[in-house]
Amino acid sequence: MPPMSLRRQIVLAAERAFDREGFAATGMDRLVREAGVSSRTLYKHVGSKDALALAVLEGRGERFFAGLPGDRVAGLFDGLGRWIEAEGARGCLFLRAHGEYAARDAAIVALVRRHKARLADEVARRVAGDLGRSDADLARQILILFEGATAAAVHLGPGAATAAGAAADALVALARGKAPWAP
Repeated sequence: MPPMSLRRQIVLAAERAFDREGFAATGMDRLVREAGVSSRTLYKHVGSKDALALAVLEGRGERFFAGLPGDRVAGLFDGLGRWIEAEGARGCLFLRAHGEYAARDAAIVALVRRHKARLADEVARRVAGDLGRSDADLARQILILFEGATAAAVHLGPGAATAAGAAADALVALARGKAPWAP
């Protein structure tokens, strides 16, 4: 595997710090220490702290979507459970960024909205694949289960994704016309 670029190293270090401590609470001195670079190097490769936050969210979103297995609804929750096990459970970093940046950074707010729209589209695509037809109401319900599992994982761990996945499976089965408890 080729060596990681310095920019990528900085972005990943910042992601860990932002995820643990929040965006506003993480100062540039902390980001420099976490990345193991000088402040000059950090600014040269990523620009401002807000630009770094944007790069963190872009990279995290791509990693998340790349890690979702298969093309079924169940894969969403399997992927979420694996993400929680690997990354930890501190709630959705995108929603936390929105909360911290909503009043002052339109680019970050727009990125969060694009990420959430992409997630909604992914859920709808998988629902349509499982049912053989679109079902906007079911897709919205499953999206809410997914978002709820992300939040509940803070205190339930990966079991939140498992429980939400079971609920999603039941909803899909009902939408197919088969009660999930029937043999």
